[in-house]
This record gives sequence, structure tokens and C-alpha cells, in this order.
Amino acid sequence: MRAAVFHAPQDIRISTVPDPRLIEPTDAIVRITHACICGSDLWFYRGIQKFQPGWRTGHEWMGIVEDVGAEVRTVKKGDRVIAPFAYSDGTCEYCQAGLQTACVHGGGWGGAGDMGGQAEAIRTPYADGTLVAVPESASNDPKLLAALLPLTDVLSTGHHAAVRARVQPGSTVAVIGDGAVGLCGVLAAKRLGAERIIILGHQPARLAIAKQFGATDIVAERGAEAIAHVNDLTNGGAASVMECVGTEDSLDAATQIVRPGAFIGFVGVPHGVKLGLRNIFSKNAWLSGGPAPVRAYIPELMTDVLAGKLDATPVFDLRTNLDGVPDGYAAMDSRQAIKAMIQF
Repeated sequence: MRAAVFHAPQDIRISTVPDPRLIEPTDAIVRITHACICGSDLWFYRGIQKFQPGWRTGHEWMGIVEDVGAEVRTVKKGDRVIAPFAYSDGTCEYCQAGLQTACVHGGGWGGAGDMGGQAEAIRTPYADGTLVAVPESASNDPKLLAALLPLTDVLSTGHHAAVRARVQPGSTVAVIGDGAVGLCGVLAAKRLGAERIIILGHQPARLAIAKQFGATDIVAERGAEAIAHVNDLTNGGAASVMECVGTEDSLDAATQIVRPGAFIGFVGVPHGVKLGLRNIFSKNAWLSGGPAPVRAYIPELMTDVLAGKLDATPVFDLRTNLDGVPDGYAAMDSRQAIKAMIQF
């Protein structure tokens, strides 16, 4: 089969690799029909995150089950399934608590090994704990499938930021970042009933989508000016702050715009961050976040997607095929695209 393989920073190639095969009786083999390039993939693409030549890429995908191990019970050959960005056994104490990204037997797609999601097929460990079957009524609807795809990561991660920031009906929320996760965070905050949603970002096309998703205020300044603007708009800070970038500047800004006694939900993967805690300490504020337990969120969010109440597809401003993956990385790296969707 063919798959996207990392060779060096700014060098992703489509290569022929061995077909996946069942190894454990709990495995499934899935033929991938849709995948994405994630903003977090740009960390290794830019050489900021260590990545080895020959490692597979991609952690957002959905597809059709082609084969299952003898112990798989919840999905079968021919089912269309969606996968969270991390696999999990579904049975350990953390999975049972809804924190599948801490599964004692779990892991992520891409990297070392042979399970990259930007490929024609993939082996799925712990298929029962990981995969979610798409209802047959939606399994061949192109628009619904595109709307379901963000559940693999960015829409669920935006929801996680909102949950960790304790977004409540009628609340005022500040969202830091106008990438796909930040935009989905706006959508999630709106879904949870936020009355005022302030987004901090700089790209006009992205901010237009934020307005479409429910943002009420735009803060386009940078640094101290942006912080002052938010604090002025909120009369001293937002009740919920959603940090969706992962840099030291964005996390520092979050601590400066959160209201005393209020909540920061952070989901941007931290890189090079040395977080000062004085603002959090002085404000008695809460800081909570991490990798989204997507498997826990998919059933709830899927219901709204299938009902037409939740649609993050505007973040897919580039659609391509497997051969276009290298160009998709380049387009996202240069900010010519927000997020690339790959169709097979």
C-alpha cells in the first residue's frame, strides 16, 4: 500500500510500504477513506519536534473495516468507522473514567511503527475500545462524512478546551488561537451556551469563520495590546479562557486574561513553554487541560453532527488526495490553508 512517510523537516513523501496485517485478536484492519493533516503535525514538519526518518505520519482518519481479529465484537467487516487520534483498550481504569488518552495500553497513530493515518490502510489495536461505528444511514453521505471527520481530533479537542474551561450557558469566553482547534473551540463554546465569545487571532479568513461559528468579538492585536483589549471588553477578565495554541506567549496571555477565580482550559500541545504561575496564583484561577479524550466525546458530538446541529467543515479549506499530502503540509506550514482533508 501507499503511505505518507517523514524523511526530514519539510520533506514528507508518499512511499510504498507493507500492507497492515492482524497481529492481535483484538485488532482490526481499516481501509482509510478520509484523513487530515493536523496543526500539531507541523511541529515535526518544521523540525521543532523530534521525528525520525521513516516514521509514518497522520493521526486523524476514518474508513471501512476490512478484517477483524477473533476477539473483536463491536465492529465487523464492511462497517464504516471513525477513530480518535489515540487508540485505547476501553477497559482500564482510565478508560472507564473517560480519560482514554491515559490508557495503560494505549498509544497514538503515527511516529515509530506502522500505524500512520495518512495512508491507504491501517492496523487498529484494541478495535472494540477505539473504533466508533458510523450509522449506516450516514455511511455514504459525503457531506455528513466530511462533518464527522473533525471528530477524530480538532472538534473534539475544541470541545475539550471548552469543558476544561468550564464554559457555561450565558458565560463570557475568550479563545486564544485562530487555527482549526481554536475555531472549533468557538463552535464548542457556542454549543455549550456561551453568550459572548471573544477570539484572539490575526488571519482575516480564519476570523471570518470564527464569526460564522459564533464569535461575538474579534481581538486582532498582539501581545500586551491584545491582553489589554480583552480585559477591557470583559471588565477584568473572561470567566472561561480556551488556550488552543501551545506556545509560551499564548499560555502567558491566558493567565493574564482569565478572571480571578475562573478557568483556563488548555489544549495546545506545549512546545518550549516555561510557564510562570504567579498570575494563576494571584488570581486563584484554575488551569486544566491536556490531550482530549476524544473517544469519550465522539458519541455525544456525533449525535449533533448527524442531526445537522454541529458542522466544522469550514475549517477544511484544502481538499486533496494522498498524492497531495506533501503539498498540503507546505500549504498549512505557510498559512495558505487552515486544515487539509485527504480523500481516498
